[in-house]
Amino acid sequence: MHRFLQVSFCIALVCLTSFAQKASKAIEITAPASYQQPNFENSPELRTLLNNAIGEVLNSYPTGGFKSEDIAATLIDLRDPKQLRWADFRGDQPIYPASVVKMFYMAALHQQLLNGKVKSTPELMRGLKDMIVDSSNEATQYILDVLTDTSSGAELPQPAFIKWQYKRNRVNRYFSSMGYTKINVNQKTFCEDAYGIEQQSRNYKSQNRNALTTNATARLLTEIVLGRAVNADRSRQMMELMKRDPFKESKDPDNQATGFTGKMLIDKKMVGTNLWSKAGWTSKSRHDAAYIETPEGLKFVLVIFTENHASDREPIPKIAGILLDRMSQKPPGQ
Repeated sequence: MHRFLQVSFCIALVCLTSFAQKASKAIEITAPASYQQPNFENSPELRTLLNNAIGEVLNSYPTGGFKSEDIAATLIDLRDPKQLRWADFRGDQPIYPASVVKMFYMAALHQQLLNGKVKSTPELMRGLKDMIVDSSNEATQYILDVLTDTSSGAELPQPAFIKWQYKRNRVNRYFSSMGYTKINVNQKTFCEDAYGIEQQSRNYKSQNRNALTTNATARLLTEIVLGRAVNADRSRQMMELMKRDPFKESKDPDNQATGFTGKMLIDKKMVGTNLWSKAGWTSKSRHDAAYIETPEGLKFVLVIFTENHASDREPIPKIAGILLDRMSQKPPGQ
């Protein structure tokens, strides 16, 4: 009898483990088995252009007025999709991304929709649209709940909290599986502050906050532009949500289309140039991830994060303008 119970227990344990593995596989965000990381070529020429553009803008401030450690940037030339040239300035530095993180949640949601692990509903599509087009924090909170099967609320005892936090890290595991590094994408965005279990997730000390590098952000945007994020159709849908019209009048100085990289297109009167972007800003930071196509054939991704200068609306469009002018003068690779 004792031997029978032992065998029965072992069988039950194996079945339970197998069930847990299947359940985990059923809800985890998984990239296609055929996914391959993009191959970027480090370009000394682009690095010189980027460093010089940033240097010119920083030097226009009084000494110490805008420090090099207050900015990070990544530039990718997309004129030749088979030879993606890349340069960065502090591009591996993890920085609080504000609303730029919403682009990562968008990609993860499209992966779950494609895999059939999340069901598309009119309400879900409304939330996705508002998260990217209007940069709604409330919509983002909803989308992250859907992605991770978690919700805000009261603090939890440690054993229950560990399980909650593991689920909340689901988006991190997805991007890590594709080779993304030095990022943290497991927190909601708020207009004011986090409370309850959301603060518990931050260890009550602003720890475990979202973090992105400009390199990781530029890589994801590039994959979306080239139709390699999730798949071509899903990438197209993401592009539609990020399409901006800088020439549509807005009185909002922080409008995503007119207050960031788009301001450069307005200043240069570049009607006919296309812009796709996702901006983010707080009381301490001002960021933009942008993709630009000009009628002359120039195509590039430019991600710029600035800290400690949130109210300064000039550095991002100025750097973008310098780069656009100088890249327009040379064909790729020359």
